[in-house]
This record gives sequence, C-alpha cells and structure tokens, in this order.
Amino acid sequence: MNRHIAPHRSVLANALYGLLNPLPFGFFAAALIFDAIYARTAGVLWNKGAAWLIAFGLLIAVIPRLVNLAQVWITSRQLARRGDRIDFWLNLLAIVAAIFNAFVHSRDAYAVFPAGVLLSACTVILLSASHVLMAVQRSPTEENLHG
Repeated sequence: MNRHIAPHRSVLANALYGLLNPLPFGFFAAALIFDAIYARTAGVLWNKGAAWLIAFGLLIAVIPRLVNLAQVWITSRQLARRGDRIDFWLNLLAIVAAIFNAFVHSRDAYAVFPAGVLLSACTVILLSASHVLMAVQRSPTEENLHG
C-alpha cells in the first residue's frame, strides 16, 4: 500500500506568517509619512521617528521572510505558485531598500532629505505591489473560506 502524502504547510508557520507579515508595511508607511513631514517642516524629531520606524519594520520583516523562504523555496515547492515567488522577491527587495534607508537615516538629520524620502517611497511601493499581487492571486477556494 503506497500512499502519496501531499506536502502541506505548517499551521504554526502559517499563523506566524499571517500575524507578522502585515506589520512591516505599517511601519514603513508610517516612516514614509514621517519623512514627508520632515521634508516639509525640517523638524529633526520627524527624521528620528522615521529612523526608529524603519528599524522596527526591519526587525519584524525578517521573520515572515524566513517563514516564506522555507515554505516557498524549501519544504513545499509543489504548493508554491508563481505569485508566491514574486511576492518573496518583492518583499526581499523592499527589505534591501529599507536597509539602505536605515543607513541613510543614520546620518545627520539634514543629510537625509532626498535619499530618505525616495528609499521610503521605494520600500512602500514594493510592499504595496506585493500585497496587491497576493490579493489578486487568491484562489476561489480561499475566497470562499475567507469571505
């Protein structure tokens, strides 16, 4: 009796991914807002706030990417769709842009202005594209389950 067991994704990994994946987008979007306010007002506190938001977003963004790496590329390749792989790369590029943005925000406050806003916008655009891609990619069975 040879039974083929279909690969499945870990429930714990899915829960951790679902809990932590949306948080970095909020941190990076708030950092973009803080950068825009800093560009308009030149208040140094806005720049420091954006730097902290970027740091927290990076700390939280790594965990879902590691879960996604394990699920999409290592354990369940058969279940991974093309959109899952594109989502992984978009998020990875956003993390790289955010790392550069963290380095830019570590400078003197007056040296942050053009590069900080552009890198924050790039990070938010990449994450937005990834979230839109995943929303469009949902299968009809997932839509029935989630409403």
